[in-house]
Amino acid sequence: MGYKYIFGPVFSGRIGRSLGLDLLGKRICSMDCVYCEVGTTDSLVTVRRPYVPATVLLEELENWKQEGHIVPDVITLGGLGEPTLNSDLPEIICGVKKLFPSLPVAVLTNATPMTDPEVRRELLEADIVLPSMDSLVASEFRAINRPCKGIDPEDVAKALIEFRKEFKGKIFLEVLLSKGYNDSAENLSKMKDFCSELSPDRIDVVTLSRPGTLDTSGPVNSGTLDVWKKALDAAPCIDRECGPDNGAKERNSSDISAPVQGEDSAAFDRIQASLMRRPQTAQQLSKALEISFDGVIQAIEELEKSGRLTKRQTGDEIYYKFGPDG
Repeated sequence: MGYKYIFGPVFSGRIGRSLGLDLLGKRICSMDCVYCEVGTTDSLVTVRRPYVPATVLLEELENWKQEGHIVPDVITLGGLGEPTLNSDLPEIICGVKKLFPSLPVAVLTNATPMTDPEVRRELLEADIVLPSMDSLVASEFRAINRPCKGIDPEDVAKALIEFRKEFKGKIFLEVLLSKGYNDSAENLSKMKDFCSELSPDRIDVVTLSRPGTLDTSGPVNSGTLDVWKKALDAAPCIDRECGPDNGAKERNSSDISAPVQGEDSAAFDRIQASLMRRPQTAQQLSKALEISFDGVIQAIEELEKSGRLTKRQTGDEIYYKFGPDG
């Protein structure tokens, strides 16, 4: 069956084969980052509400489990916006752990809501927290992340450090660099001090590899990336989409046994749901969703004909994105 709030699995170089849960249902966030892969934020807010009620989300997850899918490596709370804005976060984390007691629960976050002590307390129940922090220079932070008024990067950094003192799980910090936005020497110096104090379990310094919100946001060159990675003692370079370092079995499209003829509507719905949250190539979709490559192409062609899908070439790869371009 098709699902409204469950998507994937997708491959992640940091956490493996990840089943995603969308806690917002819409592009609701406390920031409107220039590089955001799901497009411009529709509701720029800091207000917490049960945007997707825990009962609704957990019912979908229980149905997904009963269908007998291959169990992922991790279940990740994320989606179209900032998941910690969902005030049902504690119930969702608890419910996921009851349904999949052997799987770690990861939470993606831009970290801005963590200035609220209540949010930090709720996140203590997660197993992995993956915060992003792109700049500690206030002007750069405003330019690249375009946050709600009143959000200060130094306050967010302090909140993360406070969280680290109590959290027993793992923290995987991501820094995304965009040329001309946050690749300054001043930011690098501040980030180096911050990372030293936070001492996360993993640091990933990356640059744009998929279409973002604005065309003015682009990747930094490899030399700049290498300088930052060395300075922050970052993890080795990975393919953010489906890198072979994630422990999941590599497959060629010919290894995937899902049929081409009669590819059911559920497969189509899964492809559409995944692309709504993340631009991907046809090969990446085929690997992650375990749908035949030809089946993915058929779905992509249908979505393109209906005007629901656009594509953009980045390097040698063609990424498909749900919704209009730009």
